[in-house]
Amino acid sequence: MQHSAPRASFLDDLVELLSSMRFAISLLTILAIASVIGTVVQQDLPANAYLNQFGQFWDPVFSWLGLYAVYNSGWFIAILAFLVLSATLCIIRQFTPMLREIRSFREHARETSLRHFSHRASLEPTLPPEGQSSAVTTYLTSAGFRFRVDEREDSTLIAAKKGSIGRIGYFLAHGAIVLICLGGLLDSSLPLSLQIRLYGKAPASGSKTIADVPHSARLGSNSLSFRGSIYIPEGGAAGYAVLNADNGILLQPLPFKIELKRFQIEHYESGAPKRYASDVVITDNNSGKTFERTIEVNKPFEHRGITLYQSSFDDGGSVLEFTVHGMTSRSHDPFPVKSEVGAHIPLASTGGYTLEITSFRPINVENVTAPVIDANRPGATFLGSGARSASSENLRNLGPLYTYILRDPAGQAREFNNYMQPVQINGRWYLLSGMRASRTEDVTWLRIPLDNDGDVNTWFAIHQSFFDPTRQAVLIERFASQGSDKDNKKNLKTIAEHLLTLFAQGGLEAIAKFTETTVPENKRDEADMTFLQILQGLVWEAWMIAREAAGKDRLELSEFHAPFVRDAFFALTVGKHYGAPFYLQLTGYEQRQATVLQATHSPGKPLVYIGSLLLVLGVFAMLYIRERRLFILFKKDEALVAMSSDRKTIDLDETFVRHRDSLAAILGAIALRD
Repeated sequence: MQHSAPRASFLDDLVELLSSMRFAISLLTILAIASVIGTVVQQDLPANAYLNQFGQFWDPVFSWLGLYAVYNSGWFIAILAFLVLSATLCIIRQFTPMLREIRSFREHARETSLRHFSHRASLEPTLPPEGQSSAVTTYLTSAGFRFRVDEREDSTLIAAKKGSIGRIGYFLAHGAIVLICLGGLLDSSLPLSLQIRLYGKAPASGSKTIADVPHSARLGSNSLSFRGSIYIPEGGAAGYAVLNADNGILLQPLPFKIELKRFQIEHYESGAPKRYASDVVITDNNSGKTFERTIEVNKPFEHRGITLYQSSFDDGGSVLEFTVHGMTSRSHDPFPVKSEVGAHIPLASTGGYTLEITSFRPINVENVTAPVIDANRPGATFLGSGARSASSENLRNLGPLYTYILRDPAGQAREFNNYMQPVQINGRWYLLSGMRASRTEDVTWLRIPLDNDGDVNTWFAIHQSFFDPTRQAVLIERFASQGSDKDNKKNLKTIAEHLLTLFAQGGLEAIAKFTETTVPENKRDEADMTFLQILQGLVWEAWMIAREAAGKDRLELSEFHAPFVRDAFFALTVGKHYGAPFYLQLTGYEQRQATVLQATHSPGKPLVYIGSLLLVLGVFAMLYIRERRLFILFKKDEALVAMSSDRKTIDLDETFVRHRDSLAAILGAIALRD
């Protein structure tokens, strides 16, 4: 018993702190700051997007702080929980005193206390004493007051009040905070986290198919709340929502099945999406009833407490046809390949590489005014597309864009983003192929030029002549034959052989290193220029060989053909670092659409709505419903009028004067003493 008092004191102090106004205001301030962060920092983006935006130093810091998913972070949920506790304790502590205050008329107020009111007046009524109380109570009733009469030995006190109901605004506002925070907790990641820990659920790898997801990653049908995505190709159906959790996925079964009959999409003239919607068939699991609905942006559909939103759209397994062009010294003739988006197919004739088609978009709107290229990195761009510029004008549909991953026999992968149609840049036409080794890297773009006849195959023929040893000999002989005499032809042949060997081994970097080690410093610029002219001459001769192989006439060397020679040589230098043994050219496709719906079960939403309504009513009650207490004390030859309010407002003086004058008129007061 000796230690009970200190412990009780500690609990009292703790309750006092948790239910204090300063504690609640501190929590609300932190929530406001967190909401600002959640608005400024776009939430739930892919991890590489944050890494590119904030860098390698700040990205892990912000990730650890939970700034990328503020509203589902542990500290945000903890603040909501403490705010619920604080507001609840406030209600509990203030309920009895405030209820007592609402019900009280203070009819036992003492005369000395009334005479100290700031708003008071002493009247000398002429109305007989037996009629004074009746006259005053009639006036109070007409003015909307409720009152009680306290008969005393030498006096009578009438205690009246109105507007006490405004005090209930305190409970409404605090109750609203409790409901809104509870709704936020119910719709946060807290129920999912509890389900994972209490029922031993473990998120599965995001690369698994639905059929391969283990039982430990499948949630029950009675989940309290969830928010997940549903991917459905045209003609397909789904009965699960996929939830992202802890770098993996969980499957949430739905009480109905969704079948996508048709996906509708409309575009603006520029090619940008204008409207997209899903025509679906819903089949209820319990009743078996089937009905059709159209779900589109800003027009969700709700069934069995689950709301379906049109989130986005994707490829539904389009069939793509490719031509494979060799990009190494072991070049092969082009051969066809056919695959579906999402498929993994081995390419036996390319040294054990595996092709993974990851995405396909038939319409891609880009800005093509002037591509932003890094001068220090050939082909590098930082704007996501080899044709995009920093301007917001000149939007154009560049046609189909397909993304695939090439995985070598060792399992290392590179991602490629290729356009099907040629793109015009600075008056010239190119096929664009972007490459990066990981999602965190910038895309490097290979621009394959079209010749003056609009043929892209010419460049691949030049590439073979440059890097295929069986074709280099023909190229060198043809180039050396342009020499003026036997010695000159021999020298040209030797230099061409050496330059092609160096170029095949390390590109222009290998030739620059050769110049530094073998040519005097004062003659290096002249040597570099000579070597560049020889290499471009080899490109020209390779072009002519390609024309002859195609049954076309040889061209006369002129400035008109120089741009293609320069573009072809530049593409050869970038292609040396392409990172793949072949180029995949899309030649045809059969598009299949898929819809991406978002399924949400939000039991906290009604609580938030009710809480918001109660908050408005509570604030209105506290601001606009004012409590007024009016006291009339009748003594011999005197009527003392006093008035008080829960808040001192600018109209209190006017209100008191109005009631004082009205009572004076009713009582027939012949004199007035303040």
